[in-house]
Amino acid sequence: MAVPAVRRALPIRWEHPLGVYGLLLLISGNYLGLFYAPGELFMGDVGRILHVHVPAAWVAMLSFMLAGLFGFVSLWTSKRGWDSAMEAASEVGVLEATLLCILGSIWGRATWGVWWTWDPRLTTTAVMLISFVGVLLLRAVVTDPDRRATWSGATSVLATVNVPITYMSVKWAGLHQAPSESMANSSIDESLRWVMYYNNWAFLFLMVWFMAVRWRIAEARAEAEVPDALPEIGA
Repeated sequence: MAVPAVRRALPIRWEHPLGVYGLLLLISGNYLGLFYAPGELFMGDVGRILHVHVPAAWVAMLSFMLAGLFGFVSLWTSKRGWDSAMEAASEVGVLEATLLCILGSIWGRATWGVWWTWDPRLTTTAVMLISFVGVLLLRAVVTDPDRRATWSGATSVLATVNVPITYMSVKWAGLHQAPSESMANSSIDESLRWVMYYNNWAFLFLMVWFMAVRWRIAEARAEAEVPDALPEIGA
């Protein structure tokens, strides 16, 4: 039960070439953001940080949404593979959200004059990050595998509720700028926009790489936690 069929069917480490490709995209994308793309109209060179800050935000929220989805499926099916996937997605999301907050603080210090302010977007992002850190801490203290899967699955679903709140908070009154990109239109100049999306693909490939590697580690741990079979009577 600890090893899902999909892991047996995909013994090749397919994620490594994908991760190397994402790393190459990240290196070239950062070069484009620093030296090729023009400075932002109002922020100048300070706006170059958005080429990594924005992709980190998108990928962090995507990772947390996947964690909530995997947690729900884990509760629904009681299969350990989905619990491992939820753990992997949560850890990657925490990594991306931490990077998001660090980059945001640097950007805020240069534009607002402060490292941190309780702006609605910053506050909801911090709550989102702390919620999933709590999920991982819960997993660390609960030793029973079944109880850990149930409790962390439920808390990951609850923590995911804050993801759409964080996404919508940018529209509320605060220091954070209004959304520049949506499904309907974009206010970003094309010379900046394509570099941002270039970096977003890099972050996306790296997210899949990290998540797949972390999932395999979680699966190996789950397999090790399975108790040995009882000896046959009379053996």
